[in-house]
Amino acid sequence: MKHNKPRAPNLIGSMFIIGVITFFSVIQGAQAAFPGFGNSTPASFADLAEEVKHSVVNISTTQVVKGMSPHPFSGPNSSLRRFFGDDFFKHFFGNVPRKGMKTHALGSGFVISNDGLILTNNHVIKKATEIKVKLQNGKEYDAKIIGSDPKTDLALIQAKPDADFPKPVRLGDSDVIRVGDWVMAVGNPFGLGQTVTTGIISAKGRVIGAGPYDDFLQTDAAINPGNSGGPLFNMKGQVVGINTAIIVQAQSIGFAIPVNIAKDLLPQLKSGKIIRGWLGVMIQDITPELAGSFGLEKKEGVLISDVTDGSPAEKGGLKRGDIITGFDEKKTENAHALSRLVAATQPNKKVVIDIIRDKKEKSIKLKIGTMPQKGERTLPQKASAWGLTVQNLTTELAQRLGINSGGHGVVISAVEPGSPAAESGLRTSDVIKEVNRHEIHDINDYNEALEKTNKSEGILLLIKRGRGTLYVILKSVSQG
Repeated sequence: MKHNKPRAPNLIGSMFIIGVITFFSVIQGAQAAFPGFGNSTPASFADLAEEVKHSVVNISTTQVVKGMSPHPFSGPNSSLRRFFGDDFFKHFFGNVPRKGMKTHALGSGFVISNDGLILTNNHVIKKATEIKVKLQNGKEYDAKIIGSDPKTDLALIQAKPDADFPKPVRLGDSDVIRVGDWVMAVGNPFGLGQTVTTGIISAKGRVIGAGPYDDFLQTDAAINPGNSGGPLFNMKGQVVGINTAIIVQAQSIGFAIPVNIAKDLLPQLKSGKIIRGWLGVMIQDITPELAGSFGLEKKEGVLISDVTDGSPAEKGGLKRGDIITGFDEKKTENAHALSRLVAATQPNKKVVIDIIRDKKEKSIKLKIGTMPQKGERTLPQKASAWGLTVQNLTTELAQRLGINSGGHGVVISAVEPGSPAAESGLRTSDVIKEVNRHEIHDINDYNEALEKTNKSEGILLLIKRGRGTLYVILKSVSQG
């Protein structure tokens, strides 16, 4: 009689079964440790997109540009120009004179009220002579600017609503959104039409040098040119941010203005005038070395490095060397946060400022003033031909750049790619202190100095960059 030998166990099958059991055990453990883990990812974003997309609009603007303009191959109605943008043609073809040429720009926005108010970015509608708003169904409306704020890059426009006009979005709370939360961006990238992308909140409170009140949400939801001004939604269909900026060299890095900043500014945007609070101090962050020098047990607060004469700070009794630890019942973690708190405070409001002076805690009551209105100015044609834009060195800018109160000059706020300024190595935030050995105090000095220059001979600039100074020769690109 023949006996069958016992079969060897199937090791591969056994290992597979053990692996599956282990995997599900890990998942169950993670779900126990993190409630909701494994159930927070939506099966689909389709319902959310369908709910919110109708309230998102495409914005197209027209501006009449005098003087230099893009190459004629990219006419004002050219589809190539709309797709690639003016900078593409400027880079490859340069500039040719054409007066009174119309240029076009594209962006996004979203309806926030039943009377046709639409929130977007300031840079989308800046200097526009004509604004068109297009709905998802293709219907177009004329729109007008109600209010704008270059410092936060927010703007409010209005179209005349009719029966087809979409309902407003719901504004959420950007303070409660967390890093890792899902978000959805809706907008008009590259003029392609309404597009939906998703991702998560990658970081909060980002400072990227876009403005004095940077406080961006960072997201990996795809944001491209044309998305500017569009909404960033949470999973409840509420707007938590306004898509604003991208880093061209990077992937999956986009930035949005927290919607709470927009909500705070809305009353002023509706009135057409932005008024900010002003304290009148130069401030800096406390480093471990400074903390030791001032006898602090830990690194806390914001150090006052100077006080402006006649300012609310001087009248209230603040002094150089004071360390501000609290402003209006809020902790002041750093100089940037304090600047935002002061700016968001209504002028004439009385506040309590907590300070440390000579190692002793003290509270000072004072009345907030109104921030002086000194904004960015575009240079006249002769100046703009060099490819840079400057603005006066205000107290606020000096604080950001770490320049003392005795500093003078004008700050470069924009450098056009491929321009003489760019070729000479000039950068945004550089401070121009001299032009051809003549000291510059403000924009008027700068403009007068440029009027006396000969473009063919170039310009000698004294630049302050960071803690150092250097001379830069600004010359025409055609000189090689």
